[in-house]
Amino acid sequence: MNNTKDTIIVTGGAGFIGSNLISSLNSIGCTNIVLSDYFVNGKQVSNVNGLQINDFVSPDNLCEYIENHHVDKIFHLGACSDTTEWNGEYMLKRNFSFSKNLLRVCVSKKIPFVYASSASVYGLNKKFNENPLNEKPLNIYGFSKLLFDNFVRSQLSSFESLVCGVRYFNVFGANESHKQGMASVIYHFNNQLLSSEVIKIFRGSHSFGDGGHLRDFIEVGDAIDLTIWLSNRSRNDSGIYNCGTGVARTFNDVAQLVINWHKKGRIEYIDFPNALLPFYQPYTCADLSRVNSLGYKNSFKTLEEGVNRYMNWLNVN
Repeated sequence: MNNTKDTIIVTGGAGFIGSNLISSLNSIGCTNIVLSDYFVNGKQVSNVNGLQINDFVSPDNLCEYIENHHVDKIFHLGACSDTTEWNGEYMLKRNFSFSKNLLRVCVSKKIPFVYASSASVYGLNKKFNENPLNEKPLNIYGFSKLLFDNFVRSQLSSFESLVCGVRYFNVFGANESHKQGMASVIYHFNNQLLSSEVIKIFRGSHSFGDGGHLRDFIEVGDAIDLTIWLSNRSRNDSGIYNCGTGVARTFNDVAQLVINWHKKGRIEYIDFPNALLPFYQPYTCADLSRVNSLGYKNSFKTLEEGVNRYMNWLNVN
């Protein structure tokens, strides 16, 4: 369990998952939080307003900070998460090299280290268990995440403290507006409906019908619950774990739920961009066997429950 006096670092703490994590930690009494973020988009300050944060350190100085301060746990959620970014050098520097240096410092001081992996590593595979044979990413973002996963795997036997990768599927919910194009389809569908009362969805591809591409959508609160639970495991449970609901739903399903909430709107199908076809994941669905084997018992919100909660947050607050 987290000691409420623990010093906890959250990288990417002003981002989507990071700010929700800090909020959850605050809710269980953990207020000695060190925020580390580049704040590239200054609007992210709205994500952390009202949160109890004790200190701030630039990611550029984070390894030195850890070397010279007592730290009880680190959640490493900071990354370049733009799946349309093709500058490989930039992506690998941010998502692999920085993560590797941070891990080495934490391992040397035996600080539990929980980091964000991604379901993008599975690419076109239709098996979604944490087996390297299933991992063939389609873009440099997915490759950068897999490269760090494999670095962790190669060192697992030597770790004397917990090192845990949380492989997030399609997370949605509060505090994601700063992600703009990388925000969830639920966020974009809501905006489209408000502006034109029309939700635009890609026509079919990869043998899927119009609007029939499938995703494992997980509400951010459920993703955070699993992340915190994993952070409290022993070093013997180090490894990589999927974080989804184990249920895949179509974009049509999502759009209809948004329409139902607003009680207006319609769906319009648009052509799938040919340039995107080789790099598009048409289907994801987390295999939760591994995390369930550790004894995780929490239930996940249905898509209906999660979308309704998010619609209320977006449109009523």
